[in-house]
Amino acid sequence: MTPVVTDRERWIALGLLAAVLALAYLVLVHPGWTVPMREANARIEQLQERDARLRAQIARAPLVARQLQVAQQRLASQPGFLPETSVELATAGLVQRLEAVVQQASPGNRSCAIQNRSPVPDAGRERYPRVVVQVRMQCGTPELAMVLHALEAGTPRLFVDNLNVLAQRFNFGAVEPGSGTGQGTGLDVSFDLVGYLRPSAEPVPAGGPDAP
Repeated sequence: MTPVVTDRERWIALGLLAAVLALAYLVLVHPGWTVPMREANARIEQLQERDARLRAQIARAPLVARQLQVAQQRLASQPGFLPETSVELATAGLVQRLEAVVQQASPGNRSCAIQNRSPVPDAGRERYPRVVVQVRMQCGTPELAMVLHALEAGTPRLFVDNLNVLAQRFNFGAVEPGSGTGQGTGLDVSFDLVGYLRPSAEPVPAGGPDAP
């Protein structure tokens, strides 16, 4: 005689079967298939986003090239930067400029003479590289005013920083005509002579060369 299966036993069997299937999925399918597939999908989405960014950058290449050309033209038209392309050459140029200005203010160094000029090592990479020469001079007051004005008013633009002035009595290298002596009160002056190298050209913002 065939045993009769009640509805309650049938539901219990279905519940046990569902539990076994769920356990098999958690143990076998989920770690071995579902998790790797989710990771693969996430990786695919990341690669698609990266590909979209790269395509956008490639599409902007002609615009960036035009902006770079505009920036280079703008830099070339700015007279404020030193004409040299390296700190060493610019330092030598600053020293020559200083000597020429002092010679013009006091021919033959009769009332103004450079005692020392030494370059200051570059402190680090900056967008506008500084070139600094430490200067010490002995000058008369009118000659010092002429030297400082000529340095800061010329082209390219130079700046005088850390200016220190002390009044002293000393002998100039030669006697001024009509003075009768080479000894008198002058100024012991020290300062930093600063100039800036032209920066490397960078692409200007997308709004145009005049955009902030």
